[in-house]
Amino acid sequence: MTLKAQSAQKTETSAANIDSSVVRDIVIDSTAVENSSVDNKAQLSQQFSYRHAFMLVLKRDLTIAMRHKDDIINPLLFFVIVITLFPLGIGPEAETLSRIAPGIIWVAALLATLLSLDRLFKSDHLDGSLEQMLLSPHPIFLLVLAKIFAHWLITGLPLILIAPLLAVLLHLDENSYTALFLTLLLGTPVLSLLGAVGVALTVGIKKGGVLLSLLVLPLYIPVLIFATSAIDTAALGLPYSGQLAIIAALFFGSLTLAPFAVGAALKVSTN
Repeated sequence: MTLKAQSAQKTETSAANIDSSVVRDIVIDSTAVENSSVDNKAQLSQQFSYRHAFMLVLKRDLTIAMRHKDDIINPLLFFVIVITLFPLGIGPEAETLSRIAPGIIWVAALLATLLSLDRLFKSDHLDGSLEQMLLSPHPIFLLVLAKIFAHWLITGLPLILIAPLLAVLLHLDENSYTALFLTLLLGTPVLSLLGAVGVALTVGIKKGGVLLSLLVLPLYIPVLIFATSAIDTAALGLPYSGQLAIIAALFFGSLTLAPFAVGAALKVSTN
């Protein structure tokens, strides 16, 4: 009897906490709606719905990645191995490594991102959740943007964090570390956004990895050129704001157009 009474009391307490939180959320939402005009009620509800859909897709992809840790570890290990092989093959001369370090780091980051692109929509296409996403009442570009952001958090962000440590191995110039960080911060999202377009076009093709590389690699060339140029310019002590501005323009342009292109490509590939 005592155990039953304690369990019943715990159940009532948890239910009361849930009810109080739900009531608090309802009160907050109702207060926000009451304070808004009639025209703003639909907009407020739509904003909450879009935000909820974005966070739901983002949380789902991050949870799947945490359960399958190879999605995080494999690109990172590839990035480390590629950069480590260059000093072994070229030699330990500090001057030579310092001169080619920006190109090595950026090519390795580009290939590591390309390695992880194939799983962006492939698993969703195999289990049927991609079709459900396309049939969702929410805008497809919003859901696609959430998936691309999750891919960058899984792949691009770890590369940004580990790149300065590997740059020490390549004897990168001391003045270039800030430029390296900024170019990776602006450039790796562009790699994910442009790569998602290629993945969307090849998602219905079996063994489309080679075709994906042929589609995506030419799109990566401008980012590679201006990023390495910015790092080399910083090593000379010259201003590199022009190269950063071009990379930022590529980022905002990709952020604006790529989700719509990915949505259209997914509809074509799944039909």
